[in-house]
Amino acid sequence: MKHSIKNQFAMIFIALMTGTILLCWFLNSTLLERYYINNKQHVLLTAYHNINEATSKGNTNSDTFKIEVQKLCGIYNISILIVNADSDIVTSSVHETTALTHELMEHIFGVNNQDETGQDEVLQQTDSYTIQNSKDYRTGINYIEMWGVLDNGNPFIIRSALEGIHDSVKISNRFMAYVGLLSIILSGFIIWWVSRKITDPILQLASISKRMSDLDFNAKYTGKDKNEIGLLGNNMNQMSDRLEETISELKTANNELQKDIAKKEQIDEMRKEFLANVSHELKTPIALILGYAEGLKEDINEDPESRDFYCDVIMDEAEKMNVMVKKLLTLNQLEFGNDVVTMERFDIVELIRNYIQSASILIQQNEAQITFEQEEPVFVWGDEFKIEEVFMNYFTNALNHLDDRKQIRITLTNENGIARVSVFNTGIPIPEDSLPHIWEKFYKVDKARTRAYGGSGVGLSIVKAIMESLHQSYGVRNHEDGVEFWFELECK
Repeated sequence: MKHSIKNQFAMIFIALMTGTILLCWFLNSTLLERYYINNKQHVLLTAYHNINEATSKGNTNSDTFKIEVQKLCGIYNISILIVNADSDIVTSSVHETTALTHELMEHIFGVNNQDETGQDEVLQQTDSYTIQNSKDYRTGINYIEMWGVLDNGNPFIIRSALEGIHDSVKISNRFMAYVGLLSIILSGFIIWWVSRKITDPILQLASISKRMSDLDFNAKYTGKDKNEIGLLGNNMNQMSDRLEETISELKTANNELQKDIAKKEQIDEMRKEFLANVSHELKTPIALILGYAEGLKEDINEDPESRDFYCDVIMDEAEKMNVMVKKLLTLNQLEFGNDVVTMERFDIVELIRNYIQSASILIQQNEAQITFEQEEPVFVWGDEFKIEEVFMNYFTNALNHLDDRKQIRITLTNENGIARVSVFNTGIPIPEDSLPHIWEKFYKVDKARTRAYGGSGVGLSIVKAIMESLHQSYGVRNHEDGVEFWFELECK
């Protein structure tokens, strides 16, 4: 990743470490020598005070003083020379005292405090001593030295070579460069590893958020961290679950909305179709009623028989319109759920026999042969009034479509707690392409024949609405010699 946090972490820490090492190197190069000189100056003052105190007490010849002088010289790498007024050596820490004595004599009795090179630098000066940074013109070695007169009047000189500090600074800088380079390399790997441990969970969270943006809610944070990243991961998991639930609810609501929209569109289409079909179905009887009523009014036929015929036609067409309107009202209530379904247990055999008996006049008029052999009662669950409506529509439909054999067979079977009532009539089978449509309002297979017996094309639609309100099965089946309509009811 171009702007990876891991790379940014590594670069920032490496830059900080490199800057720190370079700063240490710079301070080491510029300030270490000055610090060293200040420290040496403090050492010289400490040695001066110890020697001055010892000489004031007259202990310069004691073994304790000599041991103390040797200790100071060994610890701080200094040289000490003390002489008396006759230039005789009182105390010396070096075996070869000529150069040191000559240096002391130049400082004590010289015209000025500079050697022939003119490079002495006075660091501190009092009435008793002078501390300066000087260079021995004979050897070319730099020294920091302190010279003067002790309280007992003895001249002294204490000095320490500075050449070692230059080499020490070079060695220290070289060592720091090596150590710094190695530290940068090692720290680079360590920082890269640490930043990876930090950024890997962040990258995992970024990947999860990307999958969540694509509505993939199976992505879950699996880290076991107890820190802020772990807390963020757990919150993202909870957010993923909540989003999935919310989207599921939205999809469910959207699906229901689509159903409602589709239902509304269907209702609109049904309303349009209903109005068109009603207009079509009522147009013919209304036209007949108007025509025969006008004939009566204008006395087209004055004989009583003609007037009676005209009145019979008007009454017959009015009755057809009345029946159709009642059926349409019943169908409307069923389809829109306004009709209450009353579930009760009744004997379906008794219902069938009672209806056959009440329709005996129609049976005689159609010269139909009815066969129904069931004798034992069969109790079923349903709305008895609506089931009678279903059977009536099947039976009248069978009467109106009989062929010359004029046979109607009613059968009742009871298997696995389901009673099936079938009404078969001999006649011409229904065309296969019409079978899916016969349950639609106003659909007529043979419109001329339907008109002849006064059918409205609504009966089977009422059957469909009733059976669906009861959540039971129904259907039709063609046979070689006729058509069978059936419906089922629960016995338990």
